[in-house]
Amino acid sequence: MKNVTLDRISKAFGPKQVLKGVSMDFPPGKISVIIGPSGCGKSTVLRLLLGLIPPDDGAIFVGEQDVTRFNSLEWQRMRESMGMVFQSGALFDSMTVGENVSFVLREHTRMPAEDMARLVSEKLAVVGLAGTENLYPTELSGGMQKRVAIARAIVRNPSLILYDEPTTGLDPATSTIIEDLIVRVSKESGAASVVVTHQLSTIFRTADRITMLHQGRVLESGTPEEMKESPEPMVSGFLRGEPHYDAANAPRAQREDER
Repeated sequence: MKNVTLDRISKAFGPKQVLKGVSMDFPPGKISVIIGPSGCGKSTVLRLLLGLIPPDDGAIFVGEQDVTRFNSLEWQRMRESMGMVFQSGALFDSMTVGENVSFVLREHTRMPAEDMARLVSEKLAVVGLAGTENLYPTELSGGMQKRVAIARAIVRNPSLILYDEPTTGLDPATSTIIEDLIVRVSKESGAASVVVTHQLSTIFRTADRITMLHQGRVLESGTPEEMKESPEPMVSGFLRGEPHYDAANAPRAQREDER
């Protein structure tokens, strides 16, 4: 397992500068949670890590290797070591649970059918859904569908797992199940995990480290305990679930820039 690093990444879409020199570390075996208001660049970080978009400036390192220099074939191979859990789950309704979990294996490997079936059963057992291979997503609850999505993400034993709002729309009890699963998968796999979320329970139940983005920059980063004690009003307010701040409550750096 290798450390994944964003090194002074900048990204703009047309005239809108979404990321402005952002640096972050995603160590193996740890869960890094990215938070911040809408439009701050959280989803852009995930797209950059997946190689779906290139940065305008800066580099992305996996270990010592600068993957921003990769061509399309090299990125395709790199993605084989990644797993992605989408906000909606993104399961194929026309496929069974087993077919959903094995989809990437069928598309990108020549694994024998019996080995594939064994691996699918193993990963479904990991997420607490043993024996559901022949069910369809419409026969499952929202929380069960999200667990199938996690099983699909880990079926190739990735070294980097990305979660986009993994508990959005779930009730508190189901959210707890998913949060505990994210933690267990991280510990058992040793993968670097990156979670984008605005759910307070998910932040505090899963994070080894929290990074808050604001206006395209890293406003603050630290352990959950450090972030809870942050003197930045934007950070402490966000983590208390308080309403948006007005100019008087803007972060210190922003207030100083306006003087």
